[in-house]
Amino acid sequence: MAMTAVKVKIMPKSLETDLSSIKIEIHKKLKQAKNIQIEEQEIAFGLKALIATFAWPENLDTDIIENSLAKIKGISSVEILDYRRAFG
Repeated sequence: MAMTAVKVKIMPKSLETDLSSIKIEIHKKLKQAKNIQIEEQEIAFGLKALIATFAWPENLDTDIIENSLAKIKGISSVEILDYRRAFG
């Protein structure tokens, strides 16, 4: 099965949103993903976005990613930043 490399930007609803609990939920929601890495990215005035990078099966639609992550409590928006076929 071919894999793709996906990079997703996840914005919390507010400064008070617990990013650690969102990170745990991301791992739970993306069961088909492999090698999930999540970084915090400073946006402005203390607001941080989460940048998740992972391998995703090429035969699965990216709507699954966006829809499942958008359902996590405390998330304002989900945006796919990069999607490309992975070699290796």
